[in-house]
Amino acid sequence: MNRENERRKLLGEEPIGKLLVKFSLPAITGMIVNALYNIVDRIFIGKGVGELAIGGLFISSPISLIIMAFGMLIGIGGNTLVSIKLGQDRKEEAEKVTGNSFVLLILISLCISVFGLIFLKPLLNVFGASPSNYQYAYDYMKIILIGAPLQAIGFGMNNFIRGEGSPTIAMKTMLIGAISNTILDPIFIFWFNMGVEGAALATIISQGLSALWVMRYFFGGKSMLNIKKEYLKLKLEIAKDIVLIGLGPFSMQIAGSMVTVLLNNSLKNYGGDLANSSMAVINSVAMMVMMPVFGINQGSQPIIGFNYGAQKYDRVKETLKYATIAATAITTMGFLLTQLFPAQLYQLFISKEGNITEILKIGIPGMRIYLAMFPIVGFQVVSSNYFQATGRPKHAMLLSLSRQVLVLIPALIILPKIYGLTGVWLAGPISDLIASIITVYFVIKSVKNLVDEKDPKFNNIIEEN
Repeated sequence: MNRENERRKLLGEEPIGKLLVKFSLPAITGMIVNALYNIVDRIFIGKGVGELAIGGLFISSPISLIIMAFGMLIGIGGNTLVSIKLGQDRKEEAEKVTGNSFVLLILISLCISVFGLIFLKPLLNVFGASPSNYQYAYDYMKIILIGAPLQAIGFGMNNFIRGEGSPTIAMKTMLIGAISNTILDPIFIFWFNMGVEGAALATIISQGLSALWVMRYFFGGKSMLNIKKEYLKLKLEIAKDIVLIGLGPFSMQIAGSMVTVLLNNSLKNYGGDLANSSMAVINSVAMMVMMPVFGINQGSQPIIGFNYGAQKYDRVKETLKYATIAATAITTMGFLLTQLFPAQLYQLFISKEGNITEILKIGIPGMRIYLAMFPIVGFQVVSSNYFQATGRPKHAMLLSLSRQVLVLIPALIILPKIYGLTGVWLAGPISDLIASIITVYFVIKSVKNLVDEKDPKFNNIIEEN
């Protein structure tokens, strides 16, 4: 049995619980180690430079989110399309999608790098930088932007490695980068005394190593999907399909960038620089909890996409059920951790020689309030991915944006005017709750219709809704 047939048998016949674990565990590991890029930087910067430097890194984070957003637009959009094509036994079309995705990732990331370097100073001012943390943000991000194409290749193309049934190799991509970053950070920050610039340099070197690993996989004859020369010529129709399917996660990341800008400015206006530093820690903790959930998303995506393309809808529903249960368990544990041990979490990032007392005074209630609805977030994120994996970008985009734009941005504008800094913290749980209610409605409606999707009229039903 050749590799392609083995993959079809694996995704289409193996028990869902076992299959989800097999695909999700490497993805979870990969996502966690990917999060360590930012978190390790913040820990070493907090201990080696100071709490204002952490705030500076968080001020610049919207740019990092934008770089990742375009990686998700092409990586996840292209991989979803590839999974559906493979489920339909159309390998050549899947390879065309892979080649076009590779070119798009390089072109878009180069544009981001050039644009970002030209406009970095005014962007940081818009993002909420203060005289105290501006230079930290600038010194860090000018180096990160240079390495944007490396991040795009490593992060974006890694989706295709996972999607073609090689989650362990995809995990190694992330491990190579994260372990390298963890080793290089203290060398550059402490040994060479380079501060935030050292952290940034360690990051792009590590991303470069991940990119080399991915390129070696695709161009070294190890991949099932071949990137052929003739498929590197952009086709408008293919690019359009990739972008449309990838709009959900892309929009969520762009919205996350917008929210971070608004959040930074609100924190600066109502709580000062230490509030920004406190939020950097809250964001890091939330990131560590959410990375396993995103790993479950990545693990479930090829399973859902393949079985949806193969019209095995019972397996689609079963995958959604198990993914939701696992994600909810993770976010519930994260909720308990943040409610019971907030001071200990802050002490991981902030040196006792700094303003730790003032940060704890601001940050402990902030963490407890902002993450108060954490248990239901796992369900909301997994359900958005379900629509993404089944090739329904409009639904996925709506649900993704419901947390980050439709509710959170208005809440961040209105609530601080009434409750001050507490209003900034309250915006998080309110948006989580309302977005989850919206998601429940769409998921129930979709699952009820799923059994009838063999009927040609189903597409008309989807368009009408």
